[in-house]
Amino acid sequence: MKVLFFIESLGSGGKERRLVELIKGLSKDGNLEMELVLTKEVIHYTDILSTNINIHYIVRKGLKKDPRLFYKFYKIASKFKPDIIHVWGNLVAIYAIPTKVFLKTPMINSQITNAPLNVSNSFLEHTLTFPFSDVIIANTYAGLNAYSAPKNKSLVIYNGFDFNRIKDLEDKSLLRQRFNIKTRYAVGMVASFNERKDYTTYIEAANLILEKNNNITFLCIGSGDYSKFEQMVPEKNISNILFLGKQDRVESIMNICDIGVLITNNEKHGEGISNAILEFSALSKPVIATFGGGNGEIIEHNVSGFLINQKAPKELKNKILRLLNNEQDRISYGEKAKKIVIKKFNISNMVDEFKTIYKRIEE
Repeated sequence: MKVLFFIESLGSGGKERRLVELIKGLSKDGNLEMELVLTKEVIHYTDILSTNINIHYIVRKGLKKDPRLFYKFYKIASKFKPDIIHVWGNLVAIYAIPTKVFLKTPMINSQITNAPLNVSNSFLEHTLTFPFSDVIIANTYAGLNAYSAPKNKSLVIYNGFDFNRIKDLEDKSLLRQRFNIKTRYAVGMVASFNERKDYTTYIEAANLILEKNNNITFLCIGSGDYSKFEQMVPEKNISNILFLGKQDRVESIMNICDIGVLITNNEKHGEGISNAILEFSALSKPVIATFGGGNGEIIEHNVSGFLINQKAPKELKNKILRLLNNEQDRISYGEKAKKIVIKKFNISNMVDEFKTIYKRIEE
């Protein structure tokens, strides 16, 4: 069986990580032949190179929607002759439609990776590709519902977490020295600094907590410009609220945290299955996240972590303090979070479920 994957890039992101993990898993199957097409020469997850998959680059030139890519993708597919085209994104799904039609090749669509409350701005772009998709696979039920995906050809396959990623982590004490963390506790939020993530609420909660307890360090980890958030930190809290920017070995840094946090701006974004939540959970860290999207499909409220309202710094403060002040609960919640990842987000299950879909389509 031949599968042609199509995604914009392998930059740092949940969708990209998921595809890389899938290809790594599928590469162990001698009955599968795979090739990959990218529209950007960006590979953050370099472990994809260990699979020796043939990677094609059809780079967009200036225009957001470069019409030349329709033909470039068609040429690659005509030569490879895939049994299945598997697209990972709205734009690449559009580029693949003529090839799917002309070559009469089944197309699997994995473009649904989030679950916004309001999809009016992107609803048409997403649904445009649905009639041409033989199967639509989302990573959350919330995502399928948000985009009103046709039930007769839509299903959910959860992200798979590879526990090999958290082997050989860096020494905790050395990391604490590197980042000058001298407090007893550490709380971390791993998310890009953009309008989709709510660092404002996180830092407001941190400032509230530090008014009475300065034995906690709050870590802000992610790519993007965080200068406006630095301005929210009073001078007395500068050593307790650290902006680490983008980090390559983020799992090791997450491992020094006692609690993970992911606060989302639900007006701009709805989480799918957050890799940050999976990573914290796999490391046995309880996570506090906002209600909405797929967060409730990972976190069991008041069992493995907490779900809170958006833009609620006092509520976040209270949940953080509840976990920090009760070590038994904190450990218990973390252990249950890890069990959820093992049971629901097993990497082998994810790979096997995709293989089942491929075989069903081929038949």
